[in-house]
Amino acid sequence: MSEQTVPGVIEDNTVPQTSEAPLNREEMARLVAKDIEPGSFVNLGIGQPTNVSNYLTEEQGITLHTENGMLGMGPVAVGDEIDQDLINAGKIPVTELPGASYFHHADSFAIMRGGHLDVCVLGAFQVSATGDLANWHTGAPDAIPAVGGAMDLATGAKDVYVMMNLTAKDGTAKLVPELTYPVTGVGCVTRVYTEKAVFLISPDGVRVRETFGVAFEELEALMDVPLLPAAG
Repeated sequence: MSEQTVPGVIEDNTVPQTSEAPLNREEMARLVAKDIEPGSFVNLGIGQPTNVSNYLTEEQGITLHTENGMLGMGPVAVGDEIDQDLINAGKIPVTELPGASYFHHADSFAIMRGGHLDVCVLGAFQVSATGDLANWHTGAPDAIPAVGGAMDLATGAKDVYVMMNLTAKDGTAKLVPELTYPVTGVGCVTRVYTEKAVFLISPDGVRVRETFGVAFEELEALMDVPLLPAAG
């Protein structure tokens, strides 16, 4: 391990540990928002990804899409901003930005399926080392399957980012060699954000861009997937 030169930042096997503790959900959302390219058209999935809208800046010029039929969605609505007729696909009240537009559900899905979204950010039950996504059903007999627009987003967006906790309740990693849950999309995930690391899914394997609260070797010990440092 190389010397720690900046408080809270450790270079370990060329993978920087950029915080002393794992990220919380708001910190994850802020990181994802920062990483989205300016000018992108983006869909934010139900759950953790919704929070990303709160950290996008006006200067980024990002246009948010929601599959229930809106372009130009703003941050989550609070207080007097709440209008129950203005919600996202997760039924969370949202705000609208200048120039926002509304359209039929079928037109919204045409945007998703037609390759017009640059990025979608989704939650997941599992992601495989080759970028396969499982986020709609655990296979449990009492679970209610609800794929919604996830399969359309997973296959239609140019980049699929996943936000999820690295481990399940039983302590096993959710980034796995192969999916054991029903598949949403094959080879679609390009990046995975967790509280302990950012993973890049590449043709030569899973690369780690940075870690949070753990060193690279500690991260490797948590997982069954071989890990590589992100290319310099």
